Amino acid sequence: MNDTEKKPLDLGELRREIDRIDTDLVSLFAARMSISAGVAEYKRASGMAVTDPTREAALLDRVAAISPKDFADYTRTLYTNILSLSRAYQHARLGSETSLAQEITRATENTPKAFPCAAKVACQGTDGAYSCKAAERLFEHPDIQHYTHFADVFTAIEREECRYGVLPIENSTAGSVTEIYDLMSKHRFYIVRALKLDIDHCLLAKRGTKLQDITEIVSHKQALLQCAAFLAKHPHVKVTEMENTAVAARYVAESHGCVAAIAGRDCAALYDLDLLAEGICDSARNRTRFICISKTPEIYEGADKTSLILTIPHKPGALSRLLTRFDALRINLTKLESRPIPDRDFEFRFYFDLVAPANSPALSHLLAELCGEHEEFRYLGTYTEIQ
Repeated sequence: MNDTEKKPLDLGELRREIDRIDTDLVSLFAARMSISAGVAEYKRASGMAVTDPTREAALLDRVAAISPKDFADYTRTLYTNILSLSRAYQHARLGSETSLAQEITRATENTPKAFPCAAKVACQGTDGAYSCKAAERLFEHPDIQHYTHFADVFTAIEREECRYGVLPIENSTAGSVTEIYDLMSKHRFYIVRALKLDIDHCLLAKRGTKLQDITEIVSHKQALLQCAAFLAKHPHVKVTEMENTAVAARYVAESHGCVAAIAGRDCAALYDLDLLAEGICDSARNRTRFICISKTPEIYEGADKTSLILTIPHKPGALSRLLTRFDALRINLTKLESRPIPDRDFEFRFYFDLVAPANSPALSHLLAELCGEHEEFRYLGTYTEIQ
């Protein structure tokens, strides 16, 4: 039989061959992981770190070299993931009694059973701000202290001027509040609770002002983004950013021109303004996520969400290898935000939100892996998020 008369390939036969090879691969993988357990015990006895970058780099070069040329890159990727899983297994075998684990245990033991009803709380803006409304949802009797800038709220917590601070971090329409993420890398704090708050923007102006007479609309940048479609209907009106929606409403109340503010409905009564238009958000379901921060970690009963900051090497596959850790431990990653690192071209700092109970062994193993293997690693807290 010549080449042109070869028997057609049988898909069923090919799949059976793949199944046979997969059976061998799984057996060999299990054997390799068992040996990794022995390596972990040796490292425990010798006081060695789990991660050995020199050994791992040499191993990847070796397997790529012995692989057929067409498969070298695939082989390197496969073994990169195998090494990541091996490290995770070794950490699990060794346990996770790191200083961070001890800190989390202390916080869990020392935190009261119930979240406080009353506290001194720092908020950016002035009376009527959405941050104030979020604070009133989080606490029954908050003693709200107003600060001009978001950075001031972080500073108030560090200086213990207030026990807690409430800050907007993400909106369902306009996305992340990037200023907050940038400030998070500069300040020391812990997230102790989070809240998703419905946002209903309105257009407010001084008594007797007509919509057609408005020459300028003022508000916070995020509110302007959330009402972009409404603003597009008034292209000849000047749009000006201000520090806060409530600050914008107060500015309108004190102004003498035909100025309007995009702010919450409560600001109309608070600053004696007319409601010219309501429900002007682009989305009917417009929500902002707020975080409540403190100087020290507080982990309340039922806390099941954790936030982290990580810097990873600026190398191909670095993020992919990191995400493999979450998958191996079956931890659900709900948020991944990247922000550029100043003075480091095209390098990024990553912010992670993940779901795992505070006492979860998987979370303990993950934190033990991450805290010893990255240039920058920060645990931002484990907390409950109120919907």
